[in-house]
Amino acid sequence: MPLPQIATPTYELVLPSTGKKIKYRPFLVKEEKILILALESEDQKQITNAIKSTLKSCIMTRGVKVDELPTFDIEYIFLNIRGKSVGESIDVVVTCPDDNETTVETKIYIDEIQVKKDDKHNCDIELDGIHTLRMKYPSLNEFVQTNFGIGDQQISVDDSFSVITSCIDMVFSQEESWSASDCTKKELDDWLGTLDSKQFKQIETFFETMPKLSHTVKVTNPKTKVESDVTLEGITNFFG
Repeated sequence: MPLPQIATPTYELVLPSTGKKIKYRPFLVKEEKILILALESEDQKQITNAIKSTLKSCIMTRGVKVDELPTFDIEYIFLNIRGKSVGESIDVVVTCPDDNETTVETKIYIDEIQVKKDDKHNCDIELDGIHTLRMKYPSLNEFVQTNFGIGDQQISVDDSFSVITSCIDMVFSQEESWSASDCTKKELDDWLGTLDSKQFKQIETFFETMPKLSHTVKVTNPKTKVESDVTLEGITNFFG
């Protein structure tokens, strides 16, 4: 006689990028095991792939393509799934900024962590008064492929260009438009190389001001008694 199937509750949240409401469920023991093994590996690529696999299983709304979601959507969904799965709070270890060495453990409640948006952020970048570059957000896959966030490893110039070209959506003027999907990677790389420093800086600003998972906590250094604000950003800072 087969064992009974245990019902799993479902919840809703709103995607930060689009405002679309989706349904999700908590992760199961088998999915938690995959996540724990990934965390123990301390390998960013394994952690990211484990998050992506969990999301595909836990998102109940049809038509949500995890591979195409912006990284900040993925981080936000994962945190909410984690909250409904193993607890509404996370204990994190924070380094006190006044001496950069003393660590303090602090509790963060998941429902207080939000995706922060910069008012100066814009996906459309005016290049020369005629042409405009429209950017799209990097997906988690693109971050994995370029090994973003692995320890203290430096990102090469080639990796940086690869991320930028993967985030080009289109170039347009009042009369014409050119879609990145119609271009080869080499064509995009070559075109990117024709921009001047000021235009390239505008692209860098797009990434710097991009929405991000962020939360600021107050910590008091037990040695110096100095209270400081510490801002945590990115999914790995919120693993408990």
